[in-house]
Parts: sequence; structure tokens; C-alpha cells
Amino acid sequence: MSERPWLRRPSALARQALLLYTALIVYGSWYPFSGWRSLGLAPFAYLFDPMPQYLTAFDVVTNVLGYLPFGALVVLAVYPRWRGTLAIALAFVLGALLSGTMEAVQTYLPTRVASNLDLAANTLGALVGAATMSPLTGALLDRGLLRRLRLLWFERGHATLVCLVAAWPFATMYPAPRLFGLGNWPRALWQSSDPATQDALLAWTPSAWHVGAWAAAAAAGLPDDTWEALITTLNLFAALALASLPTRRQAPRVRLLFVFIVATLCVKVGATFLQSQSGLAFYWATPGALIGLVCGSVAALAALPLRRRVRATLAGVALVVALVFVNLLPVNPYFDAVLADWRQGRYLHFNGLARWLAWMWPYAALVWLAFAVERAWLKRRAKPV
Repeated sequence: MSERPWLRRPSALARQALLLYTALIVYGSWYPFSGWRSLGLAPFAYLFDPMPQYLTAFDVVTNVLGYLPFGALVVLAVYPRWRGTLAIALAFVLGALLSGTMEAVQTYLPTRVASNLDLAANTLGALVGAATMSPLTGALLDRGLLRRLRLLWFERGHATLVCLVAAWPFATMYPAPRLFGLGNWPRALWQSSDPATQDALLAWTPSAWHVGAWAAAAAAGLPDDTWEALITTLNLFAALALASLPTRRQAPRVRLLFVFIVATLCVKVGATFLQSQSGLAFYWATPGALIGLVCGSVAALAALPLRRRVRATLAGVALVVALVFVNLLPVNPYFDAVLADWRQGRYLHFNGLARWLAWMWPYAALVWLAFAVERAWLKRRAKPV
């Protein structure tokens, strides 16, 4: 075996992805984080409960699939210190501990039910994921084709950005007022506040700052399809520009971005088909959304020859402008019908996680861009004059 210095190095990307996925499991298991109460049951009493009388293969398979990535990421994250059987055993134990803790805490949540069957399915998923990934770890991280392609196509030191970009397709799953219209939690927070509180806040601000009137006027001045095309273009361009930042010039960047777009649309279609009561997989494909898909893709491809810092700047500007439009423009009329057709009660934790990702992704991207600017400034300042 070769003794090149880049062999047998731990993967920072795998460790960060494991932390992120663990956080998603915790969020999905404990959502909506409200109504905590005690029924006088011990938190681990569920371990000795009889098997549920009513269960479906769909529920079991879902729980198994939910922990498959966790087991695989544990094997990748502990490499090369732990390999083979030891890594699989560690993933099995960690999967059991994580799932057991999640189920135990659900004892105190009124909307959740602690289940030993879920624990068994989750632990099995972690074991299967670890056993599947273990023989592939060396080829993936050490000497395989994927490792060589990663070194050839992608820059080092962008693990956080890669995780952020990989989360974007999943952030687009939940219904949005307009396609890819992420980050509308300020609007949701404002609309959920008490009217008296709204009036009090507006009274303390100059009338020129009351943007609701001019936003409504702007929306009335252009067709809704135009606004949807603009918002879709801005958000898609920002995501593709960020996705292009870790790539090297010799990488097939056009094909990689095309794969990224296709993967995003597949996730969107699949989630819509499963969660829509009417089974409408393409409700989001309005004329404005389709125009935005084309324009955003063309703009991202046109920006590829630009320097990395220019693409990052354009992505940040696009995100900020899109956030302003998403939070100020009136909601598309068909959005309420789409949201009503969405299965809110089915997999409450899935809906909560999808909504949280849709709300927070643009702000997480802006935070990463801010840190990138700070690093670049400190690096330039440290250079000798």
C-alpha cells in the first residue's frame, strides 16, 4: 500500500456532516419542543412495553432509512482511528444510544410516543448503514476513484460550505410562497404576533419605514409570475454560485451544477408527491417558476469564469435581495391552497424540520459568507507590507 502523506487522513467533512445530521435527528425527534409534561412514567419504561398492535411497513422502513446515513457517517468520521468491525460496532452502539435517548425524552412530549419498535428500527438502520459503508471507506477516503476526483475537482478547507450546499435541496422541500422562496420566518413571526404589538411597533417607526404599502403597490405593478421568476432566479443563482465556490477550474463545473439542479428538483418532486394529499408532484411548476429556473441556471453558468470572491459577493447580494422580496411581497394566492393540501399531520417532525430548513438556510449562508469575508480580510492584513 502506498505511503503517500495524504492517505489515511481523517475527514473533516465527514465529522461536520455527522454533527449536522445528529442535530437534524434531535430536531426531528423532539419537534415541536412544546407541551412538556410528566405522566409519572420512567423515561426508559418504553423498553419493556409490548410491541405496538398497529404498525405499518412504511413506518418501520422510514425509521430504518432515517438512521442509515447516521451509521455511514459514523464510520467515515472515525476513520482511520477506528476501522472495520470496530467502526461498525461503534456506529451500532452510538445509534442505539442516540435513538434510545430520543425515545426516552419523547416520554415527556404530548405529541410523541416512545416506542421500543422505533428504537429497534433506528438501531438496525445505523448498523446497516455502517456495515454498508465500512468496506467502501478506504476507497472513498484513501485511494479510490471518489477520493481522487474529490482532490482533483474540489478545494480543501470547504467542508462547512459543502454541508451547507448539500442541505439546500432539502431546504426547498417545504411549500414556499414562491419557488425557492426561502427565509420567510420574519414574515411568519410578524404575522403570528399580536395586532396590538404590531401597531405599537409601527407607531414607533417613521411612516416612511412602513414598507407594507409600497410592497403591495410594487406587487400590483408587475404580474405575479414576474415576481416569482425574479425570486426563483435570485435564490437559484445564489445556491449555484455557492456550490461553485469549492470547485477547481479543471472540474466539470457545468455538469456538477446540472446534477445539483436535477437533484434539487427530484427532492422537491418526491417530497411534494409524498406529502400532498392530492398527489400533485409539480404544483410548483408555474410559468414564473420555470422561467426562473432557466434564468437562474444561465446566470450561474455565466458567472463561472468570474473570480471566486466575485461569485461569493454576487451570491450574497442575490440572497439579500431575495430575502427582501420574500418577506415583503404579498403571498401568492395559490400558496394557501397548496399549504392546505400539504399533509401537516403526517410526520409532524418531518414537516417541522423541512420548515426550519426553509426558514434558516439563507441566513446560515449569509453567516458563512460573513465569516469568509472576515477570514479573507485577516489573511490580507497578516501579509507583510
